[in-house]
Amino acid sequence: MKILVVGGGGREHALCWTLAGSPLCTEILCAPGNAGIAADATCVDIGAEDVEGLVDFARREAVDLVVVGPEAPLVLGLVDALTAAGLKAFGPSGAAAALEGSKGFMKDICAKYGVPTAAYRRFTDLASAKAYVEERGAPVVVKADGLAAGKGVTVAESLPEALAAVEAAMAEGVFGSAGAALVIEDLLVGEEASFLALVDGEHILPLASSQDHKQALDGDRGPNTGGMGAYSPAPLVTPEVERRIMTEVMEPLVAGMKAEGRPFKGLLYAGLMIAPDGSPQVVEFNVRFGDPECEAVLMRLKSDLLPALIATCDGQLKSFDLRWYDEAAMTVVLATKGYPGSYEKGSVIRGLAAAEGDGESVKIFHAGTKAGPGGEILANGGRVLAVTALGADIAAAQKRAYEAVDRIDWPEGFCRRDIGWRAL
Repeated sequence: MKILVVGGGGREHALCWTLAGSPLCTEILCAPGNAGIAADATCVDIGAEDVEGLVDFARREAVDLVVVGPEAPLVLGLVDALTAAGLKAFGPSGAAAALEGSKGFMKDICAKYGVPTAAYRRFTDLASAKAYVEERGAPVVVKADGLAAGKGVTVAESLPEALAAVEAAMAEGVFGSAGAALVIEDLLVGEEASFLALVDGEHILPLASSQDHKQALDGDRGPNTGGMGAYSPAPLVTPEVERRIMTEVMEPLVAGMKAEGRPFKGLLYAGLMIAPDGSPQVVEFNVRFGDPECEAVLMRLKSDLLPALIATCDGQLKSFDLRWYDEAAMTVVLATKGYPGSYEKGSVIRGLAAAEGDGESVKIFHAGTKAGPGGEILANGGRVLAVTALGADIAAAQKRAYEAVDRIDWPEGFCRRDIGWRAL
């Protein structure tokens, strides 16, 4: 099969690397890709949000399966356009992708179908939003309604911080059109977990459990990011907790989306807060593989991913299963100094080959890199590398991941040094 992966980050590198190992795969293309992906796929200079360009290319190349990585093209309706052109595509329709494209829509669906989540209100004008915050008090969570690359959420510990977040989104426009509407919700208490599952419109196949680290600095401090690291499995997600997630969250949500005429097909990611009694509440839904959870989870996958993606597209997950290595995996993200705020591009990264070693226990997925004129690897984004390692347990995976990180020569980069601390 000829496969086209859409996107150019660490998640897409992990998908290309994993799918390239399938005996069913004859060729991997990636649009637009990056310097690291180029080692595992043929990169094509088409932007991930260029719907018309991607459809034309996939048709011209007679691609057998398109795997859409990022959320933006899904929300734009790329899968709908590919399907209309007679092409098989992995990912939800634009109507189903609204689960991530609009946090307000997601909250309303949860409320309608009894999916547990924090109490909330939706706002489209500044005065009402500020009045609600002043009435509700702090702590409170302020969320831009639309897509903001993982940066549109403020967990405000004080009233001034909450009011400033509302002002920044609605008056200053720091998130552009994504912040024109807000969701303001109560702060959930507990421990976070990421629950990823393949969904074929009706049937649900869970992947290995994982937990990520959203805040930029050690000790879960600093601003929210797209994710600074992850590990799998998450000890928090016991068999009983997984059962509750399936029956209380995933099953009613998937049934609700079907009832709404928006059946969900693709990868459904539930960001959850697990209370001390094991009860799950939804923080967010994403409509694609989490990043960096994808890198850690796929490192542990023993089964061939490609038939699972095809079964998802074809509505055949009912009798499907996946097998996982017993080893733990950890991903540590190296980001450019300044991220998630302003940062400079173009610095040289050295030592990657030494860091990766034989590649069996350590894999460096490229998230934001490009090739320099002399073939050197240059930083080309905020999150730049996802250093992923396997180990007998989380402590061993952590040790191996940070040993690899320390072999990378990149003074302009930084990482958290405590990924996995909750599990350890």
